[in-house]
Amino acid sequence: MVELKKNNKLLDCITFFDNNFMFDFRYNVLRDFVDYFIICESIYDHRGKPKKKNFIKKDNYDDKKVKYFLLEEPFPENTSIWQNQAIQREFLLKSTDFADKEDFIFFSDPDEIPRPELLSNFKLDKKYGIFMQSCFNFKFNLFNKYENPWEGTRVSKKKNLKSIDFMRQKVRSKNLKYKFYRFDKEKNIQIFDNAGWHFNNIISPEEISLKLKTFAHSEFADDKYSSPKVIKKKIDLRMDLFERGHIYQKKEIDNTFPKYLIDNQDKFKKFIIS
Repeated sequence: MVELKKNNKLLDCITFFDNNFMFDFRYNVLRDFVDYFIICESIYDHRGKPKKKNFIKKDNYDDKKVKYFLLEEPFPENTSIWQNQAIQREFLLKSTDFADKEDFIFFSDPDEIPRPELLSNFKLDKKYGIFMQSCFNFKFNLFNKYENPWEGTRVSKKKNLKSIDFMRQKVRSKNLKYKFYRFDKEKNIQIFDNAGWHFNNIISPEEISLKLKTFAHSEFADDKYSSPKVIKKKIDLRMDLFERGHIYQKKEIDNTFPKYLIDNQDKFKKFIIS
């Protein structure tokens, strides 16, 4: 086990829907490098429809590290999908109230995984940080060059973080290209290159279908995109789900991938192209 030698604690924060497989993968990649995993699940999807509680806290998880919070209140009436997503994110931030003001709050989608080596003795020289991550779709080694690098994980010190949704939506690398007088654009940003992986839709066609029908991107809920049969065909052809002409490429598993994946290729062979 890697010994954590730092003064500031690292909190790895995600909102959760139903992907226990990816959280387990995340936990095993990061467990020796972060102090806490903060998971927030709602019993309503972003469309406001009730859903069951899905998170499974495995017996091998460190109870002191894994902190799970359940948002049980319904989303307000007449709010948009995006507003409901933001509400869940801010509930997640409130769940970090126990943290010290100097601690680092990392926020990711569950399939955006920071490179562990960057977290050892982590330093942030700006107000916010963006992790530029290698992008893979459907399989751990099916490379998506079209959306690479992916602006995934964001980080800020607790004392500077007023809104997770703001950090996710408004803290972007393109802000650094704006003129100095564009005070409406947050520019106090540090870019971390080669900073992890976005393992997008490493799930079954049926699970991808459910995700498209319940998540915030409502324009892709139509059967044209969300039918499991259509999704399976596109995965087999290594095609983009959204008909943008993207064809993904196989990449050999090498030392650029998480060590946990390298060491457990047989376990994950269903999601590795040989």
